[in-house]
Amino acid sequence: MFIVRGLIYLLALAAVAYGIGIEAIEYGPSAEYSEQSLTERLQDLFTFSSAMLFYLCAYHSKPLRQACILLGSLMLMMWIRESDSFLDQNVFDGAWQVFVSIVLVCTLFILRKQVKESYFSLRRFSQTSSFGFVTSGLVIILAFSRMMGRGEIWESLLGETYIRAVKNIVEEGVELLGYSIVMIAAVELCAFVLANRKQDNATEKLS
Repeated sequence: MFIVRGLIYLLALAAVAYGIGIEAIEYGPSAEYSEQSLTERLQDLFTFSSAMLFYLCAYHSKPLRQACILLGSLMLMMWIRESDSFLDQNVFDGAWQVFVSIVLVCTLFILRKQVKESYFSLRRFSQTSSFGFVTSGLVIILAFSRMMGRGEIWESLLGETYIRAVKNIVEEGVELLGYSIVMIAAVELCAFVLANRKQDNATEKLS
């Protein structure tokens, strides 16, 4: 089963890599990788789906509940941030900041009396295989993609042949890789939680 899972993830990431290049192949140097591009839409899909999966894990796992609430809220806030242009145009300018603040306040309110439980829940999460995936994905999204997307790097490297689309595809592509890894972590954690719940239910029936 683990071989099948690994093969599925391999094919999924290969499909993501292919999707990143579609706009470049279709539009060439004029590719913008805006919020309407397939790359950005996949980022939206993975962030929102990851948030929902983490919330699902919070519902089904008491030991991991607080950790999963925090992870779900983090990914939900990142999804809102990724939708900033849409919200600015269709709601009001700066709407994403308001919605992010609402999610943050609601999360802190829910966990306000569970500081100790949150610590032990996060420690329990750090012992799962998903911890490394989540950490790696967030580092790629928040740090590595930003460093690789610095304009001065590509301007210095390409000189007079500099095209902004090159910088954009690298930055957005690496960022999508990070979101893909977090998505894998969410799927793995969900499978782990549901398997544990099934095992606990079977144990209760036997007792």
